[in-house]
Amino acid sequence: MTDLTANGSHFRILTLIDEHTRECLATRAGWSIQAVDVITIIEMALERYGAPKHIRSDNGLEWSAADLDDQRSPGG
Repeated sequence: MTDLTANGSHFRILTLIDEHTRECLATRAGWSIQAVDVITIIEMALERYGAPKHIRSDNGLEWSAADLDDQRSPGG
């Protein structure tokens, strides 16, 4: 999600939600959120809550799941 501050600066918010329970597992706000940030947040949630059976990404036009693959591949 993206929004504006009172002075017009853009910022982003990443929200990780368990769709079954609707529990918010993590949020991250920043001027930008990179694929490596998403990976870190997901890894922290996996450590705390365990691995889900399925993951769905509603990433819109901001970045693609390929970005996550690039971060995980050697040299990425």
